[in-house]
Amino acid sequence: MITVIGLGFVGLTTALGFAHKGYTVYGFDTNKDKMEALRRCEIPFFEPELSEALKENMDKRFFLSDSLSEAVDNSKVIFLCVGTPSDETGLADLSQLLNAVKDILKSIKNGQYKIMVIKSTIPPSTTNEVIKPFIENQGFKVGKDIGLTNNPEFLREGTSWNDFLHPDRVVIGTDDDTVFSVLSELYKPFGAPIHKVSYNTAEFIKYLSNTLLSTLISFSNEMSMIAYTHGDIDISKSFKILSEDRRWSGTPDGMTSYVYPGCGFGGYCLPKDTRAMYAAAKSKGYEATLLKSVLQINDNIKHFLIQRFSKETDTSNRVGILGLSFKPDTNDVRETPAAPIIKYLTESGYTKIIVYDPMAMEEFRQTFNSDVEYADNFEDMLSRCDCFIIVTWWKEFEAKKELLLQKKVYDFRYAIQRG
Repeated sequence: MITVIGLGFVGLTTALGFAHKGYTVYGFDTNKDKMEALRRCEIPFFEPELSEALKENMDKRFFLSDSLSEAVDNSKVIFLCVGTPSDETGLADLSQLLNAVKDILKSIKNGQYKIMVIKSTIPPSTTNEVIKPFIENQGFKVGKDIGLTNNPEFLREGTSWNDFLHPDRVVIGTDDDTVFSVLSELYKPFGAPIHKVSYNTAEFIKYLSNTLLSTLISFSNEMSMIAYTHGDIDISKSFKILSEDRRWSGTPDGMTSYVYPGCGFGGYCLPKDTRAMYAAAKSKGYEATLLKSVLQINDNIKHFLIQRFSKETDTSNRVGILGLSFKPDTNDVRETPAAPIIKYLTESGYTKIIVYDPMAMEEFRQTFNSDVEYADNFEDMLSRCDCFIIVTWWKEFEAKKELLLQKKVYDFRYAIQRG
């Protein structure tokens, strides 16, 4: 059986969604007026299909409990769906969540094992650095007396019922196999991919999702303001035609290849066009701060990666650079990330840099005056280097991945784990 603490938008959808799948669910909220309204099958906010789900499940598979102790006693798995609003500094206010955790712990009888599922949105490291120590300071041992997991929600207002019943993914943040097994079984009827990750990763994925959306919206709005400064641009039509790009629907490449970290974009078009759009807007009196930040981050990421690399390696190491073109299946080295990465390595004191690319070796040699050695082939490079930096992920590297992994590899493209 399941208990859901906090019956707002997320909590009520979660409770009724599990009830709809046949589970017995207890709901508890400290707001007495809300509890009374729910008993009358009245929802204090509008959300399509939720009212019908409440009427269908009330006192059949979904039960309201005025006693937190009773609700906790009746269930093994307890979902916390209380609010985490921003405080005056912009940080998440955890007071409601911690109060709920404390009240749950007070309601647990000696010897009972309960799994606490944090569904409230909380910043990365909160479960590990705040909630887990908080629980253990109350005299409970996480992993023994209490199972703990972060299970972020991905519900959209207006479609939350369908989103919960038909999730595109389920994320379970825990280092406890028992907790993962129980939660996986709970979510099995939903038929979605289930991912076991760390606490921090689960928390991060939620913010990653929302901040990407906010960035895309702000990008669209900044571009609309730039369009206004130029005039005679049909903004609505422009964006509609933009959405016809086949990459949005995954053929042949898919937009996910762009929404993925690496060591920066290069080539002829993206850097040039982003700079040009920023400059053109500025010439019309509009400072395109988002585009300016995009260009700055594209520079910053290379500094960041080399700083991380230099902290972990000695300058006497023979460093191999895998990939010189700005992306695979081309010999184009215009604004390739490999050039500034080699420059920053040299400035950091590395004197033995060996490079290899299946197609762009001569183009790189002619374009950049870099003090590097050029390997004859992949095997030659492998034998000559102590460690490697992946800058461009060619199919040849993928095919010889096992050989490569015999040495220390710094994957600046996150290509190996991506598969």
